Amino acid sequence: MGIQILIVDDHSVVRQGLRMFLSLDPELEIVGEASNGSEGVRLAAQLRPDVVLMDLLMPVMDGLTAITAIKREMPEVEVIALTSVLENDMVSGAIRAGAVGYLLKDTEAEELCRAIKAAAAGQVQLSPQAAALLIREVQIPQSPEKLTQREVEVLKLLAHGLANKEIAHELNIGEKTVKTHVSSILGKLGVLSRTQAALYAIQLGLVTVPAS
Repeated sequence: MGIQILIVDDHSVVRQGLRMFLSLDPELEIVGEASNGSEGVRLAAQLRPDVVLMDLLMPVMDGLTAITAIKREMPEVEVIALTSVLENDMVSGAIRAGAVGYLLKDTEAEELCRAIKAAAAGQVQLSPQAAALLIREVQIPQSPEKLTQREVEVLKLLAHGLANKEIAHELNIGEKTVKTHVSSILGKLGVLSRTQAALYAIQLGLVTVPAS
């Protein structure tokens, strides 16, 4: 079974286009489509996809509200914001809500497929520009619950963009154990996504962001 994807966008042409080129990749499977955030939340609960592609500007319920609802109820579902808007408050709002990625609609098809696979694998991909912007914008609690030594090791590797499988290999532990550690890290830091956890690691100086 491939990576299951739910597309949430109010424009049918966009949904058709996404469905058309994503279905060319044998590793990806479109399991549903929604035309607004409310419908997206309902379908996500029903279908439990691996990844949701979420537009931000939609009627009935906007994307930011929908991302918040999905991550609150289904923390295991990864959400990528896919929008035509690149504004500070939109980017930071999406990441604060729990999105693992932020892509523009003019993203190349291959790049989008790669991002979906990375999200499904538990990979954080932050461009230096996005990381720099987000560190300024996203507030992370200053005194979170203390992380164990192992959790700090997992957090460092996660922030370097490694997938769960790669972290497991690096630390010589099971992939399931990595997922447990990641859940614990998110809970202790009081954040909703791996991306927010990675930003925290950058703020702490556990990892450095390459110069853009």
